[in-house]
Amino acid sequence: MPLYNCERYVAEAIDSVREQTFTNWELIVVDDGCTDKSCEIVQEYAKNDKRIKLLHNPSPNRMPSSPRNIGIQAATGRYIAFLDSDDIWLKDKLRQQLEMFKDKRTAVVYSDYEKIDEHSHRSARIVKAPRYTDYQRLLYSNVIGNLTGIFDVSKVGKKYYLDIHHEDYAFWLSILKKGYIARSTKTITALYREHSNSLSSNKLRNMSWQWHILRKVENINLLRSSIYFITYLIKGFMKSII
Repeated sequence: MPLYNCERYVAEAIDSVREQTFTNWELIVVDDGCTDKSCEIVQEYAKNDKRIKLLHNPSPNRMPSSPRNIGIQAATGRYIAFLDSDDIWLKDKLRQQLEMFKDKRTAVVYSDYEKIDEHSHRSARIVKAPRYTDYQRLLYSNVIGNLTGIFDVSKVGKKYYLDIHHEDYAFWLSILKKGYIARSTKTITALYREHSNSLSSNKLRNMSWQWHILRKVENINLLRSSIYFITYLIKGFMKSII
């Protein structure tokens, strides 16, 4: 859990982990240079629950890739999942997902998620994901909501985020590129909080980041990148109107 000035929401995010029906977890929160009371809130939780750890990024850069990588490096479990400090997991999230790793090819599990506003209001704005995806399918659009994604370290080793925008998309591609598949629970397991001033609210920047990943990270030729990019635009529009 990357943490930067999120004192308004971080308790709700932590509570959603503590309320999981699967209880054998560790929560690694990584401070990315907070100047508010966010760290104090986390420290109070850590005093009362040894499964919660607060680490500090020695070089904060306001990019989620760096604190996420610190958390991945510190993680001791077989499975690693991600939750931003203003989002929420539903109670059965981990239990449902861990049951789906039994076959050898499944390295990632994800789910549907529901959008909420800044006041945590739910209004059935559900982003539905396909039953499964692989590397080739994922090139058309990122169907793995990062707050729902979880991967199996025993199959793929520890993977780390690139220090780029849309880092989560490049991250899931790097795993599936090895020939693994990702499967969905086909249930809603998380709540994604929308902010009017979030980075992802700038659609033009989003498009440039997507194009960069296709052309410069995945090194896909111009024609294929254009086809993938057009599909991304269509699916992105459909997702934005939910």
